[in-house]
Amino acid sequence: MDLGSEGRTSETIRLADYRPTPYAITEVRLDFRLDLDGTRVVAETLFRRRDGIAAGTPLVLDGDELDLAEIRLDGAPLPPDAWTATPQRLEVRTPPADDFHLTVTTWLDPERNTKLMGLYRTSGNWCTQCEAEGFRRITYFLDRPDVLAVYTTRIEAPRAAAPYLLSNGNRIDAGDVPGTDRHFAVWHDPFPKPAYLFAMVAGTFERIADRFVTASGREVALEIYVEPGRGARTAHAMDSLKRSMRWDETEYGREYDLDVFMIVAVDDFNMGAMENKGLNVFNEKYVLADSETATDADYAHVEGVIAHEYFHNWTGNRITCRDWFQLCLKEGLTVFRDQDFSGDQRSRPVKRIADVRLLKSHQFPEDAGPLAHPVRPSTYREINNFYTATVYEKGAEVVRMLKTLIGADGFRAGMDLYFARHDGSAATIEDFLACFADATGRDLERFKLWYTQSGTPDVMVSTHWDASAGRLRLTFDQTALPTPGQPVKAPMVVPIRFGLVGPSGDDLAWERVSGAEVAGDVIVLDGAHHEVVFEGVTARPVPSLLRGFSAPVRLTLGSDTADLLHLMSHDRDPFNRWQAGQALAMRALISGTQAARTGQTVEIDPALASAFAAVAADESLDTAFRALAITLPNDADVAREIGTDVDPDAIATAIEQLRARVATAGRATFRRIHAEMASSGPYRADAEAAGRRALRNAVLDHLVRAGDGDLAAQRYRQADNMTDRLAALTAAVTVGLPSAEDLLADFYQRFAGDPLVIDKWLMVQATAPRAETLDRVRALTAHPAFAATNPNRVRALITTFATGNQTQFNRADGAGFAFVADQVLMLDRINPQVAARLLSAFRSWRALEPRRRAYAEAELKRIVAAPDLSRDVADIAGRSLE
Repeated sequence: MDLGSEGRTSETIRLADYRPTPYAITEVRLDFRLDLDGTRVVAETLFRRRDGIAAGTPLVLDGDELDLAEIRLDGAPLPPDAWTATPQRLEVRTPPADDFHLTVTTWLDPERNTKLMGLYRTSGNWCTQCEAEGFRRITYFLDRPDVLAVYTTRIEAPRAAAPYLLSNGNRIDAGDVPGTDRHFAVWHDPFPKPAYLFAMVAGTFERIADRFVTASGREVALEIYVEPGRGARTAHAMDSLKRSMRWDETEYGREYDLDVFMIVAVDDFNMGAMENKGLNVFNEKYVLADSETATDADYAHVEGVIAHEYFHNWTGNRITCRDWFQLCLKEGLTVFRDQDFSGDQRSRPVKRIADVRLLKSHQFPEDAGPLAHPVRPSTYREINNFYTATVYEKGAEVVRMLKTLIGADGFRAGMDLYFARHDGSAATIEDFLACFADATGRDLERFKLWYTQSGTPDVMVSTHWDASAGRLRLTFDQTALPTPGQPVKAPMVVPIRFGLVGPSGDDLAWERVSGAEVAGDVIVLDGAHHEVVFEGVTARPVPSLLRGFSAPVRLTLGSDTADLLHLMSHDRDPFNRWQAGQALAMRALISGTQAARTGQTVEIDPALASAFAAVAADESLDTAFRALAITLPNDADVAREIGTDVDPDAIATAIEQLRARVATAGRATFRRIHAEMASSGPYRADAEAAGRRALRNAVLDHLVRAGDGDLAAQRYRQADNMTDRLAALTAAVTVGLPSAEDLLADFYQRFAGDPLVIDKWLMVQATAPRAETLDRVRALTAHPAFAATNPNRVRALITTFATGNQTQFNRADGAGFAFVADQVLMLDRINPQVAARLLSAFRSWRALEPRRRAYAEAELKRIVAAPDLSRDVADIAGRSLE
């Protein structure tokens, strides 16, 4: 089956059905005539029949809600009996045997395009978004990633409405249209690309210009385009771009290849950003940053997303994916690269912890629910629904494991071979892995299971220490639960980075090791059961396993409290030091949840409560790490660990009990740190200053819960940056301090004219864990600051409520489910992608206790029964109920 032309009408698209298109496209010439009342697009495309395809084979092109005006073949009008067209499809019945030009004219209405796919208008500007299948909303085309062509784009528009006319590649011509108030620009991209990487932007912007000199001495113009008046907030984005370009040269030997690199920031955007060749279109939240309006987390996100989209120039653009099943080949690989870059720019241990927290909070629940799928799925119904945490975050973890298995040198050799072998082509996972196998000689066939098998493996570890013999035996058992379509799992290749922590905190050596493959400090599991025996160990060790989270598995090691406290205090691996504290807290929270369900209270071990204060006070540790180490697991973390029959109210009670004990036990220490970490001098966005703010805000959260509520209002009033102001506001609103409403009113008054900051205001209110929050969120949907047509506003208020407020979304009366379901149905008529991503909040409904589970199921069934559902929403709702 031709996935490009027939896939949209097929209920299920299968990887096994992949076939190349009968025709290739070598050149595309686009002409956009932009007017305020509509847009004319003329697409002249050069087609070539592929070898082995019979002459006269029909040419079938994809469309999506298109209005066809004219069709020509080699310059002459095509007779009506030679073709058929619908808004979704164009067929030329008997094309010429030799190469031919097909010229198609379509009319578009960008102003009414609320789906924000194809060509649309935002803030008076024209913008495109073509990934995954948006180009077919511009013109009829072979809209799939394995059809690569060279593009030349002419844009014409009224100069007053669109002073800037931008597209992919290098600008080769520009000027006025004689006798009119219009002008034009022509862009040529010499590098063949698929249609999803096409971009066109036109409008009124503020332009910020800089330059970069590549390693070979070529000068590249750097340009960022934002709404007028916002240019001062792009300095961090420009700096991040230049650092990303230099890093890719140093770490991977990859230079930029065009004369100009452009970023355009827009307010209405379905995604975070898009890596269109030479013309990246960004959600403005990942470009704009200054101390008054952006938090330290925002600064880090800008840096990471800028890097991610730039790195796509080679891992995604120069080498793209053969089909959408291979999406992880560009996304997972590029996420790994941007994580590595951010680790180099900031604290690598802190970055690693943050990435794993994201993986566990988003991808682990996906793996455990009805929406589970492999990193490379074998089927899909709607590709927009597979831009998931599994493809991105788990895909990055698979690349990280590959590097762990073959070593840094082997990984670089494999990447060099990948770039050399597949530049200018559309590749597969098999192509990718073959480069590393050929570069290192390692057999990676079993490792490929990480791409084809869904679910999170469980690794159970038991230990036996023989003091008289100085022998430590570790026994590993690997299992995996069934997932949709995969009831039986094969054992995976799991690299376990490890250390044996001795009584003084140093890693102990051993004389001999036997059993599973052990290479340096990595144990490689490749079966269901393994034993590893260390001999000649001089003292009783505490195993530190899965250091740096070396594999995306759930590891269970029956360590007692004393061993975990020892690791929390001494492990030289920062990740496992953090993980030990989290494991101790999780044990207390699970016990507390069980007690809360029966109306009992649980006594918290004083040593545990004090341990958090001790870590906070340890000045030998990075300040940002200390902030993370004293942040307790949240309710979603606990629900994930419990797994079944989840009662969100009981979890919330247990968390409040533990937070109160930790806050009380560490109050004196936290007060001292709060004073010591006070800002001295003007705001700085560097890692050291951000770490100090992070620690101060983490102890503030504890102090507010310990009764020092006045500190929140004081910090809010005195704050000279958004990081501190928002942290104080969040603490006040979350705890429900008397000052909270006044602070919310003041925050809105200060920032009412800045939508990105008002998004934070909406988010703080949506996450308040109180019964009145649902009514507040309902009321905010009618607030002037909220717009259902803007994805950022929807994500800030409604998606945050659904994914970040476990007690209120999962209310015992089902009202939270009903509200979100109503919003999904409303949004589906405006923007199906946004609606489908919101609906994914129901992914863990089967894990809830019976009453809540019944309410959630009823709402999913109501959605499925609704008429005229989009493919996006119907797919998510249907799979959620399977």
